[in-house]
Amino acid sequence: MPDAVVPLTGQSVRGAVWTLANRLGVVARTPGELVGALTALARPSVVVLPDLDAAHDPAAITELVHALRDLGHIRLVTGSDGGTGDGGTEDAAPDDPGPDDAGLDDPGPDDAGPDVDGPVDLADPGAVCAADPSRVTAAYEHAANDPGDPDGPSGHGGLRTAWFRAGQSLIRDQSAAERALVLLTALGDDADPRLRPALNTLATDAPWQVDWTRVRGDVTPPWPGPVAALAQGTGRWSDHLLVADQRGTIRSLRPADATPAPGTAVMPVRVTALAPLPDGTLVMLDERGRLHTHGDTALTEAVAATLRKHPGTALAATNRLVLVGDRHGSLHAFGYDGVHQAAAHRGRVTAVAVVDGPAPLVCSGGLDGTVRLWTPGGPPRNAPLAERDCPVTALAGRGPELAVAWADGLVELRRLDTDEALPFRPGPPVRAVAMPGDRSVVIGTDETLIRLTARPTTTPRSRR
Repeated sequence: MPDAVVPLTGQSVRGAVWTLANRLGVVARTPGELVGALTALARPSVVVLPDLDAAHDPAAITELVHALRDLGHIRLVTGSDGGTGDGGTEDAAPDDPGPDDAGLDDPGPDDAGPDVDGPVDLADPGAVCAADPSRVTAAYEHAANDPGDPDGPSGHGGLRTAWFRAGQSLIRDQSAAERALVLLTALGDDADPRLRPALNTLATDAPWQVDWTRVRGDVTPPWPGPVAALAQGTGRWSDHLLVADQRGTIRSLRPADATPAPGTAVMPVRVTALAPLPDGTLVMLDERGRLHTHGDTALTEAVAATLRKHPGTALAATNRLVLVGDRHGSLHAFGYDGVHQAAAHRGRVTAVAVVDGPAPLVCSGGLDGTVRLWTPGGPPRNAPLAERDCPVTALAGRGPELAVAWADGLVELRRLDTDEALPFRPGPPVRAVAMPGDRSVVIGTDETLIRLTARPTTTPRSRR
């Protein structure tokens, strides 16, 4: 049974990359990123690519096919009308299922939308959101390669740039309102000023509302840079959203509107996780798994000493404890009453969050694709809160809810007492999440910083 069936009729190379990435559970914006992601995944996969000769750009897609064929764990079946073509395996495929009966666990979200007749007005947000996303992608690629494009570097008022930024999400099957929501989160401040209100109107029926966005190149307020870590402050930090970039600079933003707030720190290391304590101390984890602090307490001194011998892979904190995950799947809760430990995951712990209360509730995510709950002093709960076939990349908790980011680009707002989830996919890989308010999530990527709030009438669901 194939792991992915991607019909190539009318597909451009970007469209093929995005659709393949969605089907195979990775995030990739370019052919090179797709090859790199699948190399790192190293999971044997069978990929069927019918109708190569009917693609929008057969030559470029053939190059992609050759690159994928060179990966020993990817088996390709390509061709036209069931036969095999250049770059494919020699396996005949008359019995291979089509895109609607491929036997995949969740084929729907990756199927292209319905086709429409005639050209799409690429500067009209309503037309773009309602059209077949594969056709829109191919048309924007053609426009991007046209030196005579009259719309300037931002392209069709900024829609083309936003589409390319969030394309892997946009190419999935979804309503026009949901597609408008995603485009809105990727739109730069240099875009045609008429586009944002138009997209807001189109996105009225989407399950989320966009509070604010910052994208690469924004100047008013400025984009804070590629996000490596996020944290919503408490205590003295309660009016601060802390954003660490990939060079070790930590900026403070006002969570209500993302405008700069007083306070910037430049660390001599790359920060991979950070957590502000109510007393003003800031604790951080570097890429070697060592603890760094801005301000010191007896508690953080004990954690730092431990991590010098046993590096950490994930970090969170409250006023009563510092929580660290390690590469063996264990959790370590450092409190003033000592250290509590638990074996929670198979393989590396990739993210932790702590929901404070009468008894702190630790939420952890792992390379094993599970999210687990643990109260220090007892064993982890047997059943995971969530489990998917890809690693967890980030967690943030607030009250009865948890924001979960996954390695395939999915972000979910989950309740801790049910298995329901409200999903969103920004397009680029998600590096970090934070929760500055009830039902509100900040999402950090290499390209964007976004704050979304679930609409009051939204019922959490499990669609992914």
